Amino acid sequence: MTTHPVLIYTVPNCPYCAQAKSFFSQKNIPFREIDVIANNKQFAKEMIEKSGQKTVPVIDIDGTVIVGFQPQAIAAALSVRPVSAA
Repeated sequence: MTTHPVLIYTVPNCPYCAQAKSFFSQKNIPFREIDVIANNKQFAKEMIEKSGQKTVPVIDIDGTVIVGFQPQAIAAALSVRPVSAA
């Protein structure tokens, strides 16, 4: 499986954020999590600029932005990325 830069904007105690993180973990897909409450407010602004939304999770897969936990959209974003030549 190829790797894709995956970034998840989250907040604590968000069940959909937990589902998204679990989805990536179960599929062994590395991701970077940014808690938009605990971290610099710049990350919250960045999330809103990318998605146009204030809700979480916001998932950025190699430039494809998905708002909410949408397994089919996530799978599609992961599958359309070109495979790197080894």
